[in-house]
Amino acid sequence: MMVVDTHCHLYSDEFDNDRNEMIARAQAEGVQKFYLPNIDSGSIEGMLQLEKEYPGICVPMMGVHPCYIKENYKEELKLVEEWLQKRNFAAVGEIGLDFYWDKTYTPQQYEAFHQQIVWAKAYKLPIVIHTREAMQQTIDVVQQHAGEDLRGIFHCFGGSFDEAEQIISMGFLLGIGGVVTYKKSGLKEVLKNISLEHIVLETDAPYLTPVPFRGKRNESAYLKYVAEALAEVKNVSIEEIARVTTTNANLVFEKKN
Repeated sequence: MMVVDTHCHLYSDEFDNDRNEMIARAQAEGVQKFYLPNIDSGSIEGMLQLEKEYPGICVPMMGVHPCYIKENYKEELKLVEEWLQKRNFAAVGEIGLDFYWDKTYTPQQYEAFHQQIVWAKAYKLPIVIHTREAMQQTIDVVQQHAGEDLRGIFHCFGGSFDEAEQIISMGFLLGIGGVVTYKKSGLKEVLKNISLEHIVLETDAPYLTPVPFRGKRNESAYLKYVAEALAEVKNVSIEEIARVTTTNANLVFEKKN
């Protein structure tokens, strides 16, 4: 079985003691590629170092996470723009809206989200979206830019069927991770009526660890538990889940407009 982890923070300091071993464990479980979302200026060095050590396997994105949109957000955005001008990235991400922790910089979050979508369209890159306590607001922003020249992933999707339909109608994919293994999430019911053509797999490691390791550090080797849960929901083999979601991941990240 060969799968792609479309969203994982392998540069996180939580992996400092066993990063290479952790990646080796994931590869032994069939994870062939790891897409790394950027957070802010502080994560760039570690992310690019992983790309250097694992060329073609650890693949970086470039963007500013909404939780890191603070008083210095213009400087952070300027740095993103400079990096996008300098070299190629897999996507602009992770970007979006997050109203869970703090709404102090809500207007700035909207400004940064819009700006980074504009850059993604200019550089013909997909966007990878983070949204928390802001699903419909996030969808509304993307709808303002939607079209054949914009594609991407709603990372860590855990919304309703109506929200999933809105996302799919814009040509976006749903990033499904450990939440699908949580009994109370309701995500399995939502996914029953959604075609696999609209889904990619992710871990968000070291966060959102799937059952049976919930509460512990997540890692990319655990992607198989997400695939198994999805296979159960869709009543297909885990090999079919791997085949379709890997194809979807390759299409969204490697397609050129």
